[in-house]
Amino acid sequence: MATVLASTAVPLTAAPRKPPAGAVQIAAATIASLPDFVDGVLAQQIATRDVGGAVVTIVYRGKVLFTRGYGLADAERGIKVDAQHTMFRPGSVSKLFTWTALMQQIEAGRVDLDADVNRYLDYKIPDGKFKPITVRDLFSHAVGFGDQSNITVDDAAGLMPYREWMKKNIAMRVREPGEEISYSNYGAALAGYIVERVSGEPFADYTERHIFKPLGMIDTTFREPLDAARAPRMAKGYKLESGRLVAKPFEFYSIIMPAGSATTTAPDMTRFILMMLNEGKLGTTQILKPQSVRFLESDGLRNAPDLEGFAHGYMVLRQAGPRIVGHGGNTVDFHSELAIAPEAQFGFFVSYTGGPGSYPARTEAMNAIIGRVFPQTPTQRWTARRDVPPLGAYRSNRQDYSQPPLPGYDLKISAEGDHGIVIERAGVKSYWEQIGARIYEQVTGVRAGGPYDRIEFYGPADDPRISYASEPHVLYRLVLEGK
Repeated sequence: MATVLASTAVPLTAAPRKPPAGAVQIAAATIASLPDFVDGVLAQQIATRDVGGAVVTIVYRGKVLFTRGYGLADAERGIKVDAQHTMFRPGSVSKLFTWTALMQQIEAGRVDLDADVNRYLDYKIPDGKFKPITVRDLFSHAVGFGDQSNITVDDAAGLMPYREWMKKNIAMRVREPGEEISYSNYGAALAGYIVERVSGEPFADYTERHIFKPLGMIDTTFREPLDAARAPRMAKGYKLESGRLVAKPFEFYSIIMPAGSATTTAPDMTRFILMMLNEGKLGTTQILKPQSVRFLESDGLRNAPDLEGFAHGYMVLRQAGPRIVGHGGNTVDFHSELAIAPEAQFGFFVSYTGGPGSYPARTEAMNAIIGRVFPQTPTQRWTARRDVPPLGAYRSNRQDYSQPPLPGYDLKISAEGDHGIVIERAGVKSYWEQIGARIYEQVTGVRAGGPYDRIEFYGPADDPRISYASEPHVLYRLVLEGK
């Protein structure tokens, strides 16, 4: 099933940075068995889910452990995924390039973290009744914007320069910046536009000159449509019709370019991961200062008091044992994840294409790798008397507030026994058990070794909220009390 083993095909290493005190060690047997383990996970997924094709690349201690392709890049023509050359859409993983570019401009002294974003724009984000949005707010997605749903078009004829789209579609301000995290594509696109404004270079040009070319990421681009050299290597996106994967046209996201229009390959992503694990340096090329890398990886804000939150541009996937940061990415057709564990000098990137099942397959693969390399055990259960948390329907704070709410996407939470709850999400129920006064741990659907997702109930009595550890980018508010 695996088409390429790239530990020999990619002559790429980066001297790993000096391990920090208390650095996490990974057993040699675990590393040695990882390629076969990943092969097994992907083989099962392709056999049982509507996964079309995928790539997985893993790096460890400054070297590429392996890069492998699975399944088909073009199901109709029977073309296999080529791990070295097939191109995938990383979706919002693209934002990590944008945060890198913004950090470069902060290093250059052209951008102040605590400045009003309007200082750098040629149009104005209205303040209204709210305080100004700062550059720091952008990094943590705490901008106070509502979500937007019109961020993609079906064909190139509908494209416009992203800077024009942003000026015509200023996101609605719905809350004070800096107070709570609600993931914002507009905010990330704003970060890219600031880079363009202060550098004097169009954003796509800037990233190619100052990130992709220096790192040798020769296939990566934010440009749409793809050029003649890249387009033939693009994996197909699919829809599922009558049990068959049917190819779809190329997706266009460049109206929010810095937030998600990149196209890349697995080998290019290994170079980016190696740079981050080596404090901003790959080979002799330094594109970020070590302190900038540490800033990107360090804690920014969190919604729930006792769960993971946002770093700066990166989500905190695990706080300790070891600390893992990263970012997911979902277009309509592609589903990706990048994760790095700096204390262990370990990182990986996965990207999937296929039908609806490729989305959960991406998450399953991510969790399988993390659980295999950094296994956990279930937390001791709470046995003290329970104060029943607020039950009922909870709604995400990431909403398009210009449209009526969609109750079908609400979480429905009910009590189960003395110390359990059931969460119904999009018609699927999962069971969670109490491990703290207000914290519950996932039981349903967890692999041996974890990771074990958690939720926390918090907030004042007149504004009950919950957050998932696995979703630091949003929170959910009680909108309808239940039993």
